[in-house]
Amino acid sequence: MQNKKPTLELIQPSFGSSFSLMTYDKNKNDNARNWHFHPEVELVYINGGSGKRQIGSHISYFTDGDLIMIGSNLPHCGFTDKYTGNKNETVVQLPPDFLGEDLINRPEMKNIRYLFERSKSGLAFTGVTKRKVGEKIQLLQQKPGFERFIGILEILNTLQLSEEYQILNAGGFHIQAEIQDNDRINTIFNHVRTNFKESISLDEISDIAGMTVPSFCRYFKKMTGKTFTNFVNEYRLVHASTLLAEKPMSITEICYESGFNNFSHFNKSFKAFTGKSPSAYRNEFKKVISNSENQ
Repeated sequence: MQNKKPTLELIQPSFGSSFSLMTYDKNKNDNARNWHFHPEVELVYINGGSGKRQIGSHISYFTDGDLIMIGSNLPHCGFTDKYTGNKNETVVQLPPDFLGEDLINRPEMKNIRYLFERSKSGLAFTGVTKRKVGEKIQLLQQKPGFERFIGILEILNTLQLSEEYQILNAGGFHIQAEIQDNDRINTIFNHVRTNFKESISLDEISDIAGMTVPSFCRYFKKMTGKTFTNFVNEYRLVHASTLLAEKPMSITEICYESGFNNFSHFNKSFKAFTGKSPSAYRNEFKKVISNSENQ
């Protein structure tokens, strides 16, 4: 995870539009490399290449480009760098109210409402959906205002209907934080980041948050969609997945380096979290890591 709390990024809509649309040439999107968040829902199409996703508590790798949807206020990093090898990257950023309360609540908009709700956990689209929707996203830049608006609605509807996707944050992790909550939730997250290898009691973290244990448990569940215990466990598993992909350590070493004190429990938890054993997970990403390092 990042070494500092995510920063709030301020986004302005494109000229004459209710949302922002930017296309970057290969490796030119440098303004979003830092760990950041924003109220806007973000749709990113990376045309070709291999790279790393870091969205919420999720870290993984993509090959042959990517199509990602990131919900409002979900912290993330940029996805391309000098090693990615992509042709270009298109970023669409939609203010949460860009349709207006009246329009978004119309029956015809139900698919888009559902998609926005699911995007709070981060979504990665694959297969035909990635290719066809990616092409449509790239064409938005060439369309005049009204056609561009209709085009983005059609894209969002297609994404909601698609079954070719992965939910990036298992257990529904997302931050539903107003700006005034940012300091408190970041204090909690930073304490976990610094101390996840040790035991963190509810009494300890509640005191740090300035809350009673029952109040803290309710608050944390509301903010993240999961219990604090599950969050810490998943943080450890995400750290383990990063080490498996990037470090030449034995799986036993990674188990203890990630805060687990029982190897059997680590293996069982990792498979439940990722759908793969630690060794299978490592083998799956050897190729993308090798390609990135050799470019």
